[in-house]
Amino acid sequence: MGVRFSEVDLATRSDSNVIHLHVSGTMNHEDYEIFGPDIEQVIQKHGKIRVLLELDDFHGWTARALWDDIKFDIQHFRDIERIAMVGDSTWEKWMAVFCKPFTAATIKYFDASDIDAAWDWISEK
Repeated sequence: MGVRFSEVDLATRSDSNVIHLHVSGTMNHEDYEIFGPDIEQVIQKHGKIRVLLELDDFHGWTARALWDDIKFDIQHFRDIERIAMVGDSTWEKWMAVFCKPFTAATIKYFDASDIDAAWDWISEK
């Protein structure tokens, strides 16, 4: 499975603009079709959102999914105010640096062992 979008986290945080995405494996086009509308709905409700992106054994994107990601980033360049990237590998840490030009969001990387700190940072006012 590519992306596990956490419906529970979205539902329990419905009064919040925080979205939790737990990504494992390789992201594909179908993954964007699954979680894209849910993210759009939160953006419509709150205007700006925050994303906790939890990378768990993440292997990257298919070519079409990478294109989906670029389109999403361009369309929502100013809609995301913070991104907390949580991972366990050096390349995921560098991915946080690589993503910065594609969003107006503040991006911060956290090691997997620091997920509580990531939640604190993404949720702070």
